[in-house]
Amino acid sequence: MPEGDTVFRAARALDAVLAGRTVTRSDFRVPAFATVDLAGEPVHSVASRGKHLLMRIGGQVVHSHLKMEGEWRVFRLGEPWRRPAWQARAIIEVPDASAVGFELGTLEIFPAGEEAQRLSYLGPDLLGAEWSALEAVRRLSSSPEMPIAVALGEQRHLAGLGNVYVNELCFLRGILPTRPVADVDLEPLVDLASRVMRANRERAVRTTTGDTHRGRQLWVYGRASEACRRCGTRIEHGRLGRNALELRESWWCPKCQR
Repeated sequence: MPEGDTVFRAARALDAVLAGRTVTRSDFRVPAFATVDLAGEPVHSVASRGKHLLMRIGGQVVHSHLKMEGEWRVFRLGEPWRRPAWQARAIIEVPDASAVGFELGTLEIFPAGEEAQRLSYLGPDLLGAEWSALEAVRRLSSSPEMPIAVALGEQRHLAGLGNVYVNELCFLRGILPTRPVADVDLEPLVDLASRVMRANRERAVRTTTGDTHRGRQLWVYGRASEACRRCGTRIEHGRLGRNALELRESWWCPKCQR
């Protein structure tokens, strides 16, 4: 599932292939940007911010968000794509490689000077060079009555956490996902979020248990009715969100989380 660590690795891989090279062909398969042509423009960098991926090309930024199904893949020129062509939303080619964005949840192109303003709503990036735990705590504290699981998933509080990390962090800190923010010791929770995310940014297989074997990487996420790995109690499952239209799946151990 694409969360901050997944997007960080994707941006790094794309940067290694594209940065410092000149675009030979671009193809954006969304109506709003179908006429944009970046051929001849230099690729300055590819970077991530939270769950957002930013390609800085010439005077433009190609901004994408993977959502649930999206991904970027790199191919040698002429190499067959290993996903259907109809799923491609963006193609960026340089002299010896092609970067293809499949099923991107968001794709837009805007002037480079607008990047800071357009992403200003995001909280501190857990994997960013300018990460600030103090600012993340301050932003979380601004929603004292919000359930902590909902608050952690709010990208305006801190950028990069998705539902996997939200559920796992609540377990690791022994916190019920429904507990209001005001009743949570935020500093150690935010510190743990940073440490766990950074520990996983170099791993192809995400783990919060420390075990990378299949089926043993996570404590509670996706494990409804299974035995808690710590105490043996059955994992419970529910849904939480800011409103009925934004409900997300939640898992917890009723004994280990209070």
